[in-house]
Amino acid sequence: MKFKSIELEQVAGFKSQWPSENIEEIAFVGRSNVGKSSFINAFLGRKSLAKTSSIPGKTRTINFYNIDNKFRLVDLPGYGYAKVSKKEKEKWDKLINEYLHDRENLKEVFLLVDIRHEPTDLDLQIYDWIIDSGFTGFIIATKYDKISKNQLQKHISAIMKKLDVEDEGLIFAYSSENKHNLGVIHEQIEVIINN
Repeated sequence: MKFKSIELEQVAGFKSQWPSENIEEIAFVGRSNVGKSSFINAFLGRKSLAKTSSIPGKTRTINFYNIDNKFRLVDLPGYGYAKVSKKEKEKWDKLINEYLHDRENLKEVFLLVDIRHEPTDLDLQIYDWIIDSGFTGFIIATKYDKISKNQLQKHISAIMKKLDVEDEGLIFAYSSENKHNLGVIHEQIEVIINN
């Protein structure tokens, strides 16, 4: 997938700020510090479009990236651990839930998890919602370069067990260091957009 035009179309802290539902959207959701911003930058072929940080909870808004006026890539705030107030956390949760429940043009949701650790109960809750809402249940398992290759199957199996995933083909081991599986994820998203 080659992109000609990528634009941060909208940064939304409230539902009223969402752009119109005129083109399809693909959303990415995951715990704080899972590597979502790094993945989005790599996916879009940009160095610092999505702001990365070593401090969890950097993304506090829903960021809508318009790709060639064909679709939007949507970066949802990280959930779980973040050094923010309870009130701020509740605001994020409401924002994520509203978007996932109410967005009519949402075509697919990808869950990002850290391949090194078993998914959390919060990951499971989000994943169950993704499945219950009729989405496919794709998972991007980040930080693949941080484990040894002979440990891959063990980690994939742990993700499958915790999230009750039956099809291993839904899980993409990904590394922002060497871009492992980035091309495969590009192809998958192209299929989703063209269907």
